[in-house]
Amino acid sequence: MRKKDPEVFQTVSDGLKKLYKTKLLPLEEHYKFHEFHSPALEDADFDNKPMVLLVGQYSTGKTSFIRYLLEQDFPGMRIGPEPTTDSFIAVMHGDVEGLIPGNALVVDPKKPFRKLNAFGNAFLNRFVCAQLPNPVLESISVIDTPGILSGEKQRISRGYDFAAVLEWFAERVDRIILLFDAHKLDISDEFSEVIRALKNHEDKIRVVLNKADQIETQQLMRVYGALMWSLGKIVNTPEVIRVYIGSFWSHPLLIPDNRKLFEAEEQDLFKDIQSLPRNAALRKLNDLIKRARLAKVHAYIISSLKREMPSVFGKENKKKELINSLGDIYSRIEREHQISPGDFPNLKKMQEQLQSHDLNKFQPLKMKLLDLVDDMLAHDIAQLMVLVRQEETQQPNKVVKGGAFDGTLNGPFGHGYGEGAGEGIDEQEWVVARDKPMYDEIFYTLSPVNGKVTGANAKKEMVKSKLPNTVLGKIWKLADIDKDGMLDDEEFALANHLIKVKLEGHELPSELPPHLVPPSKRKIPE
Repeated sequence: MRKKDPEVFQTVSDGLKKLYKTKLLPLEEHYKFHEFHSPALEDADFDNKPMVLLVGQYSTGKTSFIRYLLEQDFPGMRIGPEPTTDSFIAVMHGDVEGLIPGNALVVDPKKPFRKLNAFGNAFLNRFVCAQLPNPVLESISVIDTPGILSGEKQRISRGYDFAAVLEWFAERVDRIILLFDAHKLDISDEFSEVIRALKNHEDKIRVVLNKADQIETQQLMRVYGALMWSLGKIVNTPEVIRVYIGSFWSHPLLIPDNRKLFEAEEQDLFKDIQSLPRNAALRKLNDLIKRARLAKVHAYIISSLKREMPSVFGKENKKKELINSLGDIYSRIEREHQISPGDFPNLKKMQEQLQSHDLNKFQPLKMKLLDLVDDMLAHDIAQLMVLVRQEETQQPNKVVKGGAFDGTLNGPFGHGYGEGAGEGIDEQEWVVARDKPMYDEIFYTLSPVNGKVTGANAKKEMVKSKLPNTVLGKIWKLADIDKDGMLDDEEFALANHLIKVKLEGHELPSELPPHLVPPSKRKIPE
């Protein structure tokens, strides 16, 4: 029986901080979770803006992509065909433009990077924060990473564990964008290793096939197929990863044949990035649940090892034996506690880490700590979910603005402007009038009475389009402007125009745009 009511929280971020410190952190500390998996979370991890991590081989256009989004240069950026970005650059909002070096960054409590000091100086010398006053950065931060290299020599010369650093970021960011160059799709060994380091974060990954304007359509289809095939071998998810095709820099398209496709893909990607601030609280909640489940499994593993260790003799041999049979221990815990195999840490990695630990110093199972976490997952999280929904409804307009995101919002360069239902938007004349004589001929074969055809007669003609009833019903609703259940010659022409729009592959508007309203109906009082 529960002794107390769930906690009361003011905001999602306060709630997450409090739950983490009071219910999950004690379990993590007791079983050395931070030495095995990931450092303790800090307030800045819960408060910071959504982050987008860019990953790709060198010269796939990562830095150009950031420049394209911001529509301005940022401090420390270098662009070139050879590996130019050799540092991790966190591009963040600041009132004054400038660079903050890594060693200063990891002591700033307001930035979510304090725990990166664990990767040592070799990494910190390669980590900077570029600050600049840019409207895009008011709602998101972007992390540029060094180009991934191929070949053993360059991997050794990094001086720090590149995959481990990326894994650290992957756990904390809201979106991971993998960039590929349409010209060189070979996924090097280091890239495969990096993509594997992003395991468990597949839900955050999006793929961009960049520089797609530099190849012909037929070649582009082959490249796209090859990319999907390569990714399928590395990323083990049941659903296909979303790949956006385009050319993300502000230069003229070399081969403009696929312009429409690139525009639609860019809009989709922009919508995805723009939704990040709105979904940030939910993502942090989701990550905390993931972490709590791993911490629970970790506690079971550590306490099982402790239970098996002899107190006096044969410790070393027993330690070797336990590490070798860790797979069996996993299976036993899975059965005893009904835990899904996906919640367990990587077996090989865990075996390597255990080598350097004294298993005798591990703690036995302390049910009170586990109960606290179960209680959090069962009750407090549900309450936070309600708060997440409330915060979302209170701030419906929380989207990324500025930079490239504003470029296509208004005016004739908005996506789909002047196409489909938008055709004729700028013209004085009613666009449907062009084909009206042809529609009139059909109209008069449907025996109109008092200048109108009945719904039944109009239906016989409209179903010839072979469009489903749901679509035709919507077209009828848009075309029957005076809502009398019949169509006059103008409404009938409008219905046929909308059928044509749909058959050409465009979407129908939810309300009839003003330029499509027949001239004689434009003065109808509301």
